[in-house]
Amino acid sequence: MLHRDYLLEVIEQFVNGISQSLVRVFVQRDINAGKDVEAAIAELVQLDPETAMSLAPDSLVTMMLLSGTGDAVAGYAAYALNRLGEAYERAGEVGLGQMRKEQAEAIAQAFGANINEIPEELRELDAQLQ
Repeated sequence: MLHRDYLLEVIEQFVNGISQSLVRVFVQRDINAGKDVEAAIAELVQLDPETAMSLAPDSLVTMMLLSGTGDAVAGYAAYALNRLGEAYERAGEVGLGQMRKEQAEAIAQAFGANINEIPEELRELDAQLQ
């Protein structure tokens, strides 16, 4: 029960952390807010953002496995990385966008998440980003 409560707290903090930043990225066209999304993902794997986001997709998956929360947060992290990849590509940062999408796909595959499925807690946000 304690572990479940901890995971729910981690998910809630992550969703709250990325929501405002993704709105700034997509609605306000502030691509620099993508760094805040990356920081939230890095926090999930307990690394500094620069290190975490420079990892190859498989290495990021390994860090999620080591964090112990990978199964619970994989769908959320994959969603955030995939959307961030779209934003970077739109902003002309195609290589960075592709890297984020590859990281998202690796996480989804490793943890059995569907990259095209929007986590319930993020559906309202996703509608706002359209």
